Amino acid sequence: MMEFDRHKQRLCLEGKIYTPEEIYQLVGEGRGDLSSAQTDLFLFLAKWFDDAPSIIVHTSGSTGEPKELSVCKDRMMQSARLTCEYLDLQKGETALLCMNLRYIGAMMVVVRSLVAGLNLIVRPASGHPLVDVEEQLQFVAMVPLQVYNTLQVPEEKERLMRVGNLIIGGGAVDEALVSALNALPGAVYSTYGMTETLSHIALRRLNGESASDHYHPFSSVNLSLSPESTLIIEAPLVCEEVLQTNDVARIFPDGSFTILGRADNVINTGGIKVQAEELEKRIHSIIDAPLVVTSIADERLGQAVTLLLGKQVDLVMLEQELSRILSPYECPKHICVVDAIPQVGNGKVDRMQCRVLAERLLLDREK
Repeated sequence: MMEFDRHKQRLCLEGKIYTPEEIYQLVGEGRGDLSSAQTDLFLFLAKWFDDAPSIIVHTSGSTGEPKELSVCKDRMMQSARLTCEYLDLQKGETALLCMNLRYIGAMMVVVRSLVAGLNLIVRPASGHPLVDVEEQLQFVAMVPLQVYNTLQVPEEKERLMRVGNLIIGGGAVDEALVSALNALPGAVYSTYGMTETLSHIALRRLNGESASDHYHPFSSVNLSLSPESTLIIEAPLVCEEVLQTNDVARIFPDGSFTILGRADNVINTGGIKVQAEELEKRIHSIIDAPLVVTSIADERLGQAVTLLLGKQVDLVMLEQELSRILSPYECPKHICVVDAIPQVGNGKVDRMQCRVLAERLLLDREK
């Protein structure tokens, strides 16, 4: 049975039960024997258990300026219920918190643990969250980079193989990663949502017989499209307002949907509109490397498709392959190899900085 009275909730942390009073005491003492991740957790819980009906969360800033939002704690618990029921998470099962508690994705891992009575294991937000986790995990939430890194280390991959339910959010999951995830016996999902929807409102199964290209919304969520084909979300349990997103989508007769990309990631090159995310997906099919498609200003085309690569490759061969799978207006007019693809704090690609970086690199070339 789930617990929605915050005053009655208890945190089970690595098998030990903490009451709200004990958490307040730990925060007040400033215990030096706590890890930084545990300290962040207890500071969050102190705010969770106070009398305020809402809590401040931060947006990632991947598509604009980061901002603070005040979100309702009761609605956060409803979001937690939806996920726990969908994944059939049971009291006493173990969950892992391995993301930054500034963001809603990490906060919701904690809230799900409180509502469903899960045993929470805490690790710092890092690229290798399973490096020293030996417990049997029933629920884990990661960003794509964490999953990718984990799969590269045999010992960590073996631990991931024992996870019952893995949800991946905070960025697109490319086809190469999806293919690698097919070997996992547990259920793996890509999530769709945003800070305003208090984490995800839809899940897409990535492996097993139920694998799909479509996201399936929770039953309480109603979706529609704007005249510009951007997704409109009505999710009254988690968000008071109807949300007009900037995500170009396609909705299918069964209510499922796919995301084609963001409206502000449409590149208008010579009058032809190109969706950056769609190009990235196709380019990933021929090259295993971190990459992002962006654009720079161009006098003739208006915008020139530009490819940033986070890995050294044979550019002549790559251009030949690109011309084979892409139409002339889709082919990158510029390719830049960079040390790293710019990201924001939670692992998402920072598209604004990618565009700035591309402009700067190509300006330097012309000097």
